[in-house]
Amino acid sequence: MSVETPTPEQHDVQPVNSRKQRLELYAPRTKIFPKRASGQFRRFKWLVMLVTLTIYYVTPWIRWDRGPFAPDQAVLVDLANRRFYFFFIEIWPQEFYYVAGMLVMAGIGLFLITSTVGRAWCGYTCPQTVWVDLFLVVERAIEGDRNARMKLDKAPWTADKIVKRVTKHGIWLLIGIATGGAWIFYFADAPSLLQDVVSLQAPVIAYATIALLTATTYVFGGLMREQVCTYMCPWPRIQGAMLDEHSLTVTYNDWRGEPRGRHAKKAQAEGRPQGDCVDCNACVVVCPMGIDIRDGQQLECITCALCIDACDDVMTRLGKERGLISYATLSDYRQNMALATGPDATIRPERVRDSATGRLVKRIKHTDWRSIIRPRTLIYFVGWSAIGLAMLTVLALRTPLSLNVLHDRNPLYVELRDGSVRNGFDVKVLNMTPQPGQVVLSLEGLPGAAMSLADDSKLVQQLTLDLPPDQVLPLRLYVRVDAEFVPAEPVDFHIVVTDTETARTSAVETSFAVPQR
Repeated sequence: MSVETPTPEQHDVQPVNSRKQRLELYAPRTKIFPKRASGQFRRFKWLVMLVTLTIYYVTPWIRWDRGPFAPDQAVLVDLANRRFYFFFIEIWPQEFYYVAGMLVMAGIGLFLITSTVGRAWCGYTCPQTVWVDLFLVVERAIEGDRNARMKLDKAPWTADKIVKRVTKHGIWLLIGIATGGAWIFYFADAPSLLQDVVSLQAPVIAYATIALLTATTYVFGGLMREQVCTYMCPWPRIQGAMLDEHSLTVTYNDWRGEPRGRHAKKAQAEGRPQGDCVDCNACVVVCPMGIDIRDGQQLECITCALCIDACDDVMTRLGKERGLISYATLSDYRQNMALATGPDATIRPERVRDSATGRLVKRIKHTDWRSIIRPRTLIYFVGWSAIGLAMLTVLALRTPLSLNVLHDRNPLYVELRDGSVRNGFDVKVLNMTPQPGQVVLSLEGLPGAAMSLADDSKLVQQLTLDLPPDQVLPLRLYVRVDAEFVPAEPVDFHIVVTDTETARTSAVETSFAVPQR
């Protein structure tokens, strides 16, 4: 008894962004109603969305005990006090090179990801992609899947349609408000700022920021969607320089899919060659960018791989190998295409299938993880790792006690009546710990020298100073050398600060100016 091969569902759909028929630059937007996909890549996207949204919304509420003299918010950009807190790390303004290093690492990391797995950033972790996915979840929950949404969109305005649209857009606005609210919590103590926002006592800039991010989240995620990626984002145009023939991209393997057709049995009976693609358009209806991956690589493709899930489902139901659409490299694609084409460059399905078993021949090249390990990606990875290790090393070796010294420019020195010479210095002692401390300020390498503060004329060899926690102590320091010890020419010496509890020291070399004899 023969078993009937199930017929896949046929979708009457045309790609909105077709490579064969490019829209005019200022053409009105054609709405895209992507169908919900299911499969391993869709599940991975759900996981990424859950993790990234959780990190964004929850992080400002994580507490981290730094003692009574520092904020207890784990991640905080304290603009008022010019500090950046990240768990146990505290970045001061003069250490902005850490931020610069992280930005460089982010750039190199983006190059690394793109050169290995294409636009995986765009397809999985880009905020635009994540929030569009979230908005689509809301849209499907209220209006239904693709066919129901299309039907509702074309339907006249009834009470049911108004209720659904108002509910959908209302939830979108609430998501936008939550997005803007979460953002401002990174710049102040979250619980206190939330109370101020609710009681209308927060600064105007807080409400302005919430309003701006609410508007951009709502417009970009709910109304513009794929247009942001196509027209506003520069990365689709930059990525071309990052890809090479060994980069993984979502690929329609036409060497096994063509000639496509919806009537395989009829084609077989007529002796016409028939590829694996049954032209069901399942890959088109799930695409959030409205493209047909069978047209090849396109500017709009964000490599979300939902078309892979849709096609794999169809191939499984037809009893054929999965992977008609798959992650593949251009190099492997060309090798398989050469195997599938005859002397006349026509794709011949019988060349890639075993006539006895009907399975793909073993000579077919299947892309695996080894394709990503090549000199280019190794250089990116080594550079990325080197910057990260350098930053960690500097961070581990930095001292929480720092000293800045600036010599007076005018006058360079003052010659007193007793023949002694005095130099003035602006000194800043940095206590980069959240605890108060006590230090001793001293001079090294300048015989016959003593010092005093601007508000205390008493000359001493050492100064004991109380440092406030996590602050800078500015000092106006005068250094005097007695007449009999005045050198004949300017001499270098050190101003040293020593922590009385930990014995940490910080020294700055400076110069003592004298009259020219």
